[in-house]
Amino acid sequence: MSLLKTDFDELRERIQHGRELGNTSFEPVYYLVFAPAHILEVKRLIPAWVARLKQDGWDVTVFSLAEAIDSLLNDDPRRKLWVAVDRRSPLDWSKTNQALSNALVTNQALQQRLETVLAEQAEKEHGLLLVTDLEALHPYLRIGAIESQLQGKFQVPTVFLYPGTRSGKSQLKFLGFYPEDGNYRSVHIGGN
Repeated sequence: MSLLKTDFDELRERIQHGRELGNTSFEPVYYLVFAPAHILEVKRLIPAWVARLKQDGWDVTVFSLAEAIDSLLNDDPRRKLWVAVDRRSPLDWSKTNQALSNALVTNQALQQRLETVLAEQAEKEHGLLLVTDLEALHPYLRIGAIESQLQGKFQVPTVFLYPGTRSGKSQLKFLGFYPEDGNYRSVHIGGN
């Protein structure tokens, strides 16, 4: 737990000082990377982290990807069809996962929800967006794909709580078992 505290304190410091100019991006996007084994511990720490960020002067909004995905899938008009198909082939996970993945990326539904919250935060003087529950993206998509589509729209510090591992400055391995991905345009803290 002390490693999580140290990483969170480093994150707070970096947010306060802003992003350094670099060749990848100028947007205030941060990933707090932690071992997947610590997912539950991070969830327990979120209220304290939000309180600490508020003490630092930030107007924090928490965006749960799990809640957004749940809402999108529950409200999708194809839900009855999915349930019927699932009853016929309850063990065909590849079809199930593909259908759910399509629902999340069709018309960029999940991305649009995040974009809406980013726009609302940009209206605030000291807005900060904390994006949680990235593990809910498995096995549908990766946050890097969403981040790249939102390039240019991050007007406030945005922190992604990323369960995975890090190698180098830009390589992240989602949940510790997906292939390394270096397409992130953000600051990575922790995960070593």
